[in-house]
Amino acid sequence: MVFNPLNQIISTHLTNRHHYSSLPSHNLETVNKLISIFTHQHPSPELTSFGSKLTTGIVETVLKSFKNWETALKFFNWASNQDGYRHNCYTYNAMASILSGVRQNAAMKTLCVDLINSRCYVSAGALGFLVRCLGGLGMVTEANELFDQVKKLGCVPNDYSYNSLLEAVSKSGEVELMAVRMNEMRGNGWKPDKYTLTSVLQCYCRARMFEKALDVFEQMDGRGWVDEYVFAILIVSLNKAGEVDKAIRLINKMDGFKICLNEKTLYVLIHGFVKGGKVDYGLNMLKKMQSLGFVPGVSLFAVLIEGFCKNKEFKKAFELYSQMNGIDVHPDVSIFKILVSSLSDEKEMVLLLKEANDHINKKSMTTLFNTALTSLVKDGSTDKAHHLLQAVMKDDAGDDTFKIQNLVSLDASSFGIVIDSLCQKGELDMALDLFNSMDQIGCKKSLLVYNNLINALSNANKVEKCHELLKEMKTNGFSPSQFTHNSIFGYYCKTGDVSGAIDMLHEMRTHGHQPWIKHYTLLVKKLSMNRKVAEACSFLTMMREEGFLPDMIAYSAVIDGWLKIGETDYALKMFRDISATGHCPDVVAYNTIINGLCKGKRMSEARDIYDEMLQKSLVPSVVTYNLLIDAYCKTGEVDQAVGFFTMMGEKKRNPNVVTYSTLIDGLCNAGKSDEALLLWNEMVKVCYQNEIAFMALINGLCKCGKPDMGLIYFEEMEEKNMRADTYVYVTLVDAFISLSNAPMALYILRKMIQNKRVPDSLDKNCVILREALVKMMDDALTSSEIKILIEDGSVPIHLLETGGT
Repeated sequence: MVFNPLNQIISTHLTNRHHYSSLPSHNLETVNKLISIFTHQHPSPELTSFGSKLTTGIVETVLKSFKNWETALKFFNWASNQDGYRHNCYTYNAMASILSGVRQNAAMKTLCVDLINSRCYVSAGALGFLVRCLGGLGMVTEANELFDQVKKLGCVPNDYSYNSLLEAVSKSGEVELMAVRMNEMRGNGWKPDKYTLTSVLQCYCRARMFEKALDVFEQMDGRGWVDEYVFAILIVSLNKAGEVDKAIRLINKMDGFKICLNEKTLYVLIHGFVKGGKVDYGLNMLKKMQSLGFVPGVSLFAVLIEGFCKNKEFKKAFELYSQMNGIDVHPDVSIFKILVSSLSDEKEMVLLLKEANDHINKKSMTTLFNTALTSLVKDGSTDKAHHLLQAVMKDDAGDDTFKIQNLVSLDASSFGIVIDSLCQKGELDMALDLFNSMDQIGCKKSLLVYNNLINALSNANKVEKCHELLKEMKTNGFSPSQFTHNSIFGYYCKTGDVSGAIDMLHEMRTHGHQPWIKHYTLLVKKLSMNRKVAEACSFLTMMREEGFLPDMIAYSAVIDGWLKIGETDYALKMFRDISATGHCPDVVAYNTIINGLCKGKRMSEARDIYDEMLQKSLVPSVVTYNLLIDAYCKTGEVDQAVGFFTMMGEKKRNPNVVTYSTLIDGLCNAGKSDEALLLWNEMVKVCYQNEIAFMALINGLCKCGKPDMGLIYFEEMEEKNMRADTYVYVTLVDAFISLSNAPMALYILRKMIQNKRVPDSLDKNCVILREALVKMMDDALTSSEIKILIEDGSVPIHLLETGGT
């Protein structure tokens, strides 16, 4: 961002040693020979003779001469192994400088370990430099550890050493570590200076503790230490963190400090303001930048113009665009694309295109024109996009504005944008006319345009036209893609045309294309639904013969088709034959066959299929268990159902509301209402109880002769604003009548009438309710109220047709 003032004092600590630029001539000769040997990597028998000539000055000079870090490291390690020679802190610093410059963290870490193991003396200045190298690589932990280890070797850190460490820590935002090192620095007699507080400020900024950072800023201001660098750290950090308002308040104080930010910082701030939605402040910074004599680049104008457009402040965007010409900054295609996308009127777009023609080349003009078309299409103005495209193809005699025939060279994308939009709107005839006009103006068609048009025609059931375009494609040298063929194949599958689908499979095989699973699965499902399961099987067989291996989803659909027409044995045979075709049935396929066997009450076979799943290491799904639990409950084998419920827990399959509802109903049917209620209480803890679950419980309790308990859950349903079905009301009425509790039956009847849940004449519950009404008419406690309900019409006449009124 800006030059760090701490860099200015590095040289002071690095030059407190011998200068090696004036090495004796015999040493310079050694330096040159070593550089030559290691640079050219030529094995030299005389290399062994140089070991005794090495000095730290020679090594440092050689290291600084290498342009390749690996060569430098190789030389450094070679020198380390020479008898009579030891590196000092300055040769380590030279190597560290090279490694940090090319960001070789691993090698840098090894170098620090070698330094400590060598136990060489490290001066305070050299320590500071090493720490700064580590900090520059983001190796804060390593810098902190090195600092402590070097101290143990006898180094006494000075203010520069501590400031270097604090600067490294500041880049990580580790506030607690910063505080520890600050206290240590003070304890050793070094007072925090400007560079210290700069690091503290940066640390707080990295940690996004801006109130603390502002406190440090005030301290520095009180001591006259605030400069451009300090300002930049705080303002840029606030900006990047989205604290735009605080950054603005600080910028407004800059004049009082007589500080001017540099060009790079201003760029960063403008980008930050725009990103934070404060585009006006970004514009103010642009003006400040210009007042300081900086000339903003095109990219900066593009950022601001885009920001205004995103905020729908189009007038400001165009004013800024106009100002560019005044300062001789020429807009590029990116700016024109932003501006043209903000317009909704094709006339205004044409005027902008004419202006752009003076600034950008022909290829960019085509890109810009396509952007205009895309923008109109996205706004739903396909008709305007169509008109604009036609204006380029031929002069519009009705309006001089649209005489732009020679302004833009159209390409396939230009037509594709409009054709695709027309297709989506169902304007296929217009799309085809536009497509055909490409030949008239000599614009080469593209595979994408063909594909989009064929797909649209296929969806519109115009398959003959699809084949015409397919033939034209080949004639024009375009090889159909997988998308092309599947668009047409999809039509045949959607309409159930097996013959057409087979023809397209032949075509696809010729070109090495794969039919899409969704298409042929749809075909076999349609055939199966129309009871043409044998034909669906034949189609899958033919696919295999063509070299296509149908997906398991399609096989599952056919198996389901056999089951739905009651051909369970055919379904089971097909399921068994699947493995022979190279497939391994998945969980969905197993569930499909289990469902069919369960519906046919072939529970022993269903159980065998389940065991087979486990043997093949397939994990049964919740659906698998729900199917088996439901089937066992319906066959009265509720203990088996409970066993599968227990297995679910063992297989880590969490029961859902369907599982619980099914088993609760089964337990109630088996007369085990207490177990059903225990299961209900378990369900309440783990999943949401819906209407179906409540109704299953209420119905089950009534069957067990416990309508009083069922009524409790019925009223809970009402409290939860759930509506029970008619059969629940009828079941409650019938259960109370069975217990000779006519008043409670009447209470439920009134709720049934009030909630408009009386069964109609075709409902099987009508007979049960009619019989209950007869019994309530015969009961002295309820007969008079029943008569009143009949007289006022609350009880529909179809309930009385065979009743004993």
